[in-house]
Amino acid sequence: MTVPVLMQVLETYPQLQITVVTKPFFVDIFKSIDRVHVVKAEVKGKHKGISGLWLLAKQLHKLHIDTVADLHNVLRSRLLCGFLKIMGHEYYRIDKGRREKKALTRADNKIFKPLKTTHQRYADVFTKLNLPVELSNHTPRRLLPMASDVEAVLKLKVSKQWIGIAPFAAHASKQYPLELMEKVIQNLSKEHNVHILLFGGGKRESKRLEALAQGFENCENVAGKFSFLEELQLLSNLNIMISMDSGNGHLAAMFGVEVITLWGATHPYAGFAPFGQTEDMQLLPDLEKYPLLPTSIYGNKNLKDYKNVMHDISPEEVYQKVRNTLN
Repeated sequence: MTVPVLMQVLETYPQLQITVVTKPFFVDIFKSIDRVHVVKAEVKGKHKGISGLWLLAKQLHKLHIDTVADLHNVLRSRLLCGFLKIMGHEYYRIDKGRREKKALTRADNKIFKPLKTTHQRYADVFTKLNLPVELSNHTPRRLLPMASDVEAVLKLKVSKQWIGIAPFAAHASKQYPLELMEKVIQNLSKEHNVHILLFGGGKRESKRLEALAQGFENCENVAGKFSFLEELQLLSNLNIMISMDSGNGHLAAMFGVEVITLWGATHPYAGFAPFGQTEDMQLLPDLEKYPLLPTSIYGNKNLKDYKNVMHDISPEEVYQKVRNTLN
């Protein structure tokens, strides 16, 4: 979610250089962005623990950075910023709005209103750095060139519309039932001009997606077949992505892809909708039927009568939204 904000900051300030500190797995996300340099935080290796973070701080200090933006605000980033301050570097930290989010998700005396988006909270940190930025409502398309072996394996045709589907989420309460997603795919597969790509992670998800894809001629499982960089290349070339309240939707959005999100126990009002997507691209359960939504920020709290909340979004509704968007 930081990427659209960083790109807007870089566009606003052409002389600016940004160093991103992130885990090694995420390095590929930033490789294609000019004037962004990446330092790997090897938190399971040499940067593990307090002594490891001190080592990381010394490594960053040698880069002669001017100031620090803590866009994470967790214990690890707080310690790192503390060490950097000892070395003479000022830092500014994101306000996550925890109190507002608690009010939004509590069952009693719920304050149901849209909160500041996470993207805007990131932008606010740059304002504190004297780098104010106006966030646009749209990300321009960025198509990454695809590796030749990816095209060869999938046998993709440029003449077709490429639809990505990421049916899984970290928590069951915000995952669309797989049997309903199969009906969505069944409807989409009848369209002759589409190619459906299934995204996911982990061996278990890959097996389930492989079994799902085998039932349809123009549907293929991507999970487990390519590197993360190659998956990013595919994501950037999609015409549309169907995702839960999960990472794949944000990855597609940072390339300017249209993203349809399906929401269960969570809600866009918490500020985690993919960047640049209009409200009509967010499909929600009936709030009159489920008045306690959202029940949590991350979907990690299950309420007894809310287990089937995502059944309230019909496969036909998802299918029609895809058709209307593609048209």
